[in-house]
Amino acid sequence: MNTLVQRTANAAKWSALDVFMRQGVQFAVSIVLARILTPEDFGVVAMLALFMAVGTVFIDGGLSSALIQRQNITHTDESTAFFTNLGMGAVSGMLLCIAAPWISSFLRQPVLQYLSYAMAFGLFVGAFGSIHTALLYKEMNFKLTAKVGVVSSVVGGALAIYMASQGYGVWSLVAHTVTSGLVNVLLLWIWHPWRPAWRFSVASLRSLFRFGGYEMASTLLDAFANNLYSILIGKMHSVRDVGLFNRARNTQLMPVMLMMSIAQRVAYSAFSSVAGDKARLVRGLRQAQAIAMFIYIPVMVCVIVLAEPLVLTLFGEQWVPCVPMLQVLGFGGILWPLHILNLNVLKAQGYSDLKFRIEVIKKIMAISLTIVASYYGVMAIAWTQVVLSICGYFVNTHYTNVLLAYSGLDQLRDLATNFVAVIPMAVAVYLMTELMQTLPIIELIVAGAVGCGVYLLTCRVLCAELLQESLCVAGILTRPVQT
Repeated sequence: MNTLVQRTANAAKWSALDVFMRQGVQFAVSIVLARILTPEDFGVVAMLALFMAVGTVFIDGGLSSALIQRQNITHTDESTAFFTNLGMGAVSGMLLCIAAPWISSFLRQPVLQYLSYAMAFGLFVGAFGSIHTALLYKEMNFKLTAKVGVVSSVVGGALAIYMASQGYGVWSLVAHTVTSGLVNVLLLWIWHPWRPAWRFSVASLRSLFRFGGYEMASTLLDAFANNLYSILIGKMHSVRDVGLFNRARNTQLMPVMLMMSIAQRVAYSAFSSVAGDKARLVRGLRQAQAIAMFIYIPVMVCVIVLAEPLVLTLFGEQWVPCVPMLQVLGFGGILWPLHILNLNVLKAQGYSDLKFRIEVIKKIMAISLTIVASYYGVMAIAWTQVVLSICGYFVNTHYTNVLLAYSGLDQLRDLATNFVAVIPMAVAVYLMTELMQTLPIIELIVAGAVGCGVYLLTCRVLCAELLQESLCVAGILTRPVQT
């Protein structure tokens, strides 16, 4: 096994551990909080998501991605990026504080003014750890990110649960976010040796921003489009609807985040290291997509088919109205791993300008359709995500075809077996849910287990090699993966 494969496989294992532990803790905390708090509590905080996301993007400015993408960076580059992020953190926090009274008045929620002040502090604190995190990603040192992520998630989650149980309501959710961020930064500074030098180079900033500026602009558009729903639903419908839609969206995103937090961090670094060899890049993309979809599609199918027992088991009866939203959003999320992997190929080759053009096209569509759909109700916004996913996939793969001669249709043909293999599983899970009339948790476990067994048997017949390769990457088998 060559050095790149060994390094990538090791990074993938630690990245997987980091993601599963961190996301697992956060999801467990959200389950407990969902049973204590109300959809209205979650809805109020969700209405700040747009402002927090935009502020986070401004703080980083795309400089972290530039540091990861560049093969030769200096301490001056790193220090310049750090002080720039710190300054942007202060500016973003101040702007959010200034805008807090307007946000509260516009959304007719007085408590948002004071919540905004707390979240602004969290934005500024987060800026202190951005370069440490970027360097860990560049080094593929996910062992340390796993330690930091788990500890910060546990501390923040424990405080949030305590506060919720004591009747602090929405403030427990804010405490969760701010405390987790603060502990994360403290641990990065304690456990990672990097320290900034008292140097700032305008030339270095220009060089980094030449790549990172496009990344910042595209990420900013993404943050705006992905969180606009919270403002529109809150303004045109109700805070409860915001909470329900946000719960459905976060539940649907869980498999995506688990899969793509691993793949994106590892794939971007791995793709960057072979960016000059187009043949290897295509092979790497094809392999990454096949393995990612092998794991991701059956999980998403289970989320769609088992949505009701899943929601009842995890969150309780007060969240049942979000089930139809979850099912529709699940359909919309089927192609997401392919979106992200194609965009990482462009980033790895240094084409941040092309990625920006793609994001502009997609986000204009997303913002326009979401605004129009908001007049027709929350479910219309959910169905908009399905349309945007299909259109966005072919926009994302356009430049992959231009640069690597690997089109969106070619990619779907290569993944045909993945899609066919999940059909018997979907049928089996659906029939089990129709036949069983029992407790939701039993229905969830039994139907899920039957579906998993049917899927593995189908894969053994249709795609035995892919099954074995995926198990090797997961560490279940020990045969080395060939590239």
